[in-house]
Amino acid sequence: MNLDWKKMNDLIPAIVQHYATGEVLMLGYQNPESWAATLATRRVTFYSRSKQRLWEKGEQSGHTLTLKDWALDCDGDALLLQVQPAGPVCHTGSESCFGEQTVGNLAFLSRLESVIDSRAKDDPETSYTARLLRKGTAKIAQKVGEEAVEVVIEAMQRNRERLIEESADLLYHWLVLLRDQGVELDEVVACLKQRHAGN
Repeated sequence: MNLDWKKMNDLIPAIVQHYATGEVLMLGYQNPESWAATLATRRVTFYSRSKQRLWEKGEQSGHTLTLKDWALDCDGDALLLQVQPAGPVCHTGSESCFGEQTVGNLAFLSRLESVIDSRAKDDPETSYTARLLRKGTAKIAQKVGEEAVEVVIEAMQRNRERLIEESADLLYHWLVLLRDQGVELDEVVACLKQRHAGN
């Protein structure tokens, strides 16, 4: 099915959704030119009804939206854009134009990954994450190893509460290690999905 531009007078609503968490981030409008620009650059470009021109999201703030996937609704007159945001999406500084949303527990890992990324720029004197990243790969890897050992110990002792706590520590330090290595959680999940598809 193709986009039905004529039905909507060359303006189609585009719902923007976080690729990893499923959060609804904003609503914008596409016209044929902005949609062509979005597909060509993979940076979401809208048609601004107030400015009467094309505008790439984040052209001033730097908080761009990278298009990861998209879908067309059943009538061909609305788009769902799945994106990776680079910073807050709303002009108010919020993650979403629709306010704080509850995300599933597993989707929270992606949000935590974003928090770690932003904390990397913080003052190491006030941010444990920034301090750990400043210490480098060897220290981060050591922390991952220590937390993994703690997970094993608590599992062997069948201490459920401590196992949960140590597992949370392990996941956090593992995400810091991925950040240090320039690896995104999405890449790890894609690897798991590929392996699963092969079974």
